[in-house]
Amino acid sequence: MPYKPNIKTLAEQIGVTRETLLRYLFYLEKAQIVKWIGKDAQGINYLNKPEKLYLQNTNLIYALAQSLTNQGNVGETFFLNQLMVGNTVTYPDKGDFLVNDKFLFEVGGKSKTQKQIEGIQNAFIIKDDFEYASENIIPLWMFGMLY
Repeated sequence: MPYKPNIKTLAEQIGVTRETLLRYLFYLEKAQIVKWIGKDAQGINYLNKPEKLYLQNTNLIYALAQSLTNQGNVGETFFLNQLMVGNTVTYPDKGDFLVNDKFLFEVGGKSKTQKQIEGIQNAFIIKDDFEYASENIIPLWMFGMLY
């Protein structure tokens, strides 16, 4: 799954200050190596801690982190990569992604259930290995047609 960074521990491990590490992550995002999402929808501020870190796209997962090529990580990375163009994507309290402060998405495999988004308006399940849309369930492959 995506990396949930412990900024203090990671900074200590690589021998830099917290602020320097956040600046490095900021620059990695600007270079389109990583994508971080946080709860703040007002843009990225390198002094705020990211909630989750993703590699920018699925190709980078296979090239740099082959051990992380599980279906969940690849699916979430693909979804984020497709939605971050022209949208604001943040980390919600429930679900995986909140898009434009309105639409909640939970990304998973074919057996993903409604449990995590039950009772939430404008919430959708995104399923990998799924062929067609039904009610609030959308196949992951459809997001590849966004641009």
